[in-house]
Amino acid sequence: MSNALEIKHLNKSFGGVKVTQDLSLTVKPGERRLIIGPNGAGKTTLFNQISGELASDSGTIAVFGRDLTKSPAHLRAHVGVSRTYQIITLFPKNTLAHNVALAMLGTSKRKWEALKKLQLNDPIYLRALELLDQVGLKHRADMLISEISYGEQRRVEIALAMSQNPSLLLLDEPLAGLSIDERMIVRDLISAIPKTTTIIMIEHDMDVALSFAETISVLHYGSLIVEGDRDFVVNHPRTREVYLGH
Repeated sequence: MSNALEIKHLNKSFGGVKVTQDLSLTVKPGERRLIIGPNGAGKTTLFNQISGELASDSGTIAVFGRDLTKSPAHLRAHVGVSRTYQIITLFPKNTLAHNVALAMLGTSKRKWEALKKLQLNDPIYLRALELLDQVGLKHRADMLISEISYGEQRRVEIALAMSQNPSLLLLDEPLAGLSIDERMIVRDLISAIPKTTTIIMIEHDMDVALSFAETISVLHYGSLIVEGDRDFVVNHPRTREVYLGH
């Protein structure tokens, strides 16, 4: 079976600043991969390159054996790449159900119906309710995004990401800004995602993130400097140097 993600010698610069540098990364199907690194390490830029929102200067990106290096973002969504964002990107004046339905329409043959009002018996609306139920928010389906808490909005984002039945899910700091209780809820939601979906997560909450990860990759100035299981990475001198300065 092909790797879920295979990146070879990826590079991206903005002017004279190198953001990803000769970065190679392999993730196996069903794996739970954590990417860590200090601010400015290039983590979100890497996600933008994988999802197709940012073109790479050089290198290759393959998802389940399919070369997507030159493919636009919308095509990558159609072949199973889905993601969440560091900054919430929901439509605040729309309902929870409508936000999820719009995400499904994006990869559906019905995508040109995005401006039509959904009927309560529409299969897409019913599926949106199912997804909201999975994140514990079905009872708020008809509320506006602006009327729910920040933590609940994070859960809606996960419902959106899962609405496209992804084979590769990129989670960019899904626990950021959440209370302790909210972090536990979102952690449990992520843990419940079946292994048919490979997950790569960027996260700064080490207590939660390290318990999630099977393999950890450490980035520093756009380069992969350490990779391995939890104990290996946490105890590696390069990890301590990057995070603690010694």
